[in-house]
Amino acid sequence: MALPHAKLLDIINVSPLGEKLHGAVSTSLIKTERMQLLHVVMKAHQDMPRHHVDDECTLHCLEGTVEVVMGSGVRQLDAGNIVVLPAGQDHSLRARTDCAVLVTLLLRKGDAGNRGGAGNQRI
Repeated sequence: MALPHAKLLDIINVSPLGEKLHGAVSTSLIKTERMQLLHVVMKAHQDMPRHHVDDECTLHCLEGTVEVVMGSGVRQLDAGNIVVLPAGQDHSLRARTDCAVLVTLLLRKGDAGNRGGAGNQRI
């Protein structure tokens, strides 16, 4: 059973999970017609396959260390770091440690889109 999304004006807690991080799972925190917040939890050495979204998106490392791997290089995010990816930027994620990442997606008619190359996956 899916967890319910938060509603507009609800307070959403994205504080570090600390010891609970290891057993946590990724969740969609809120989704509206124009944006979605995802709390992505990855275990050390876990990879998220290459993908892209149609608009800019933010990746905010809440705890741990994650790498954003792109054709142009790698950006390492530690707790508290945030990066804004350009629209359509192919990327994958590689967890260096157990980590949690807050992903903000801009949506078009409720969809982040994923037009383009083979091998890309929708997030």
